[in-house]
Amino acid sequence: MSVVGNNRVGIPIVLLHDAEGAVITVETKRGELIRGLLFEAEDMMNLYIKKAVVLGPTPGAKRKVEQVYVRGTEIVFIVLPEMLRHAPMFQRIKHWRKHGGAPPEGVGMAVGQTAAILRKASERRRGGFGGRGGGGFGRGGPPMGGRGPGGPPMGGGMGRGGPPPPQHGGNYYGR
Repeated sequence: MSVVGNNRVGIPIVLLHDAEGAVITVETKRGELIRGLLFEAEDMMNLYIKKAVVLGPTPGAKRKVEQVYVRGTEIVFIVLPEMLRHAPMFQRIKHWRKHGGAPPEGVGMAVGQTAAILRKASERRRGGFGGRGGGGFGRGGPPMGGRGPGGPPMGGGMGRGGPPPPQHGGNYYGR
């Protein structure tokens, strides 16, 4: 299940990012236990831990290191602090389950130029405003210039060459 939308990181990775700045314990495939301050977590679960205590695979082997980098593929499990039980991420998940996957109000709303592009694309899909060129066929569509079969001249062209033809009477400037 993705927390922030399609093709993004999932719950475990977001939770790991939320744990940055907290003390964690990591067990590696070699059998080492590493306990320290999680400084940075990457999306591939690579961890950068500071002020760490490494308990070696052999009993009694204990050493302190200033920093350690653990590759994500070497991790068996991670013990996170209890405080993450109340992380904001879980509130989003509850909201999504309650509302059928819809993001919370105001999250994921497009703004500025992105919003204008999305709005125009949805209008085209609904058959509304055709944009420049009138018919909205674009390349490969029926020819729009000249006269139709015995009818009046048709506006437009292939999408370039001036303003769109007047809609609902009047000229281009709404007069």
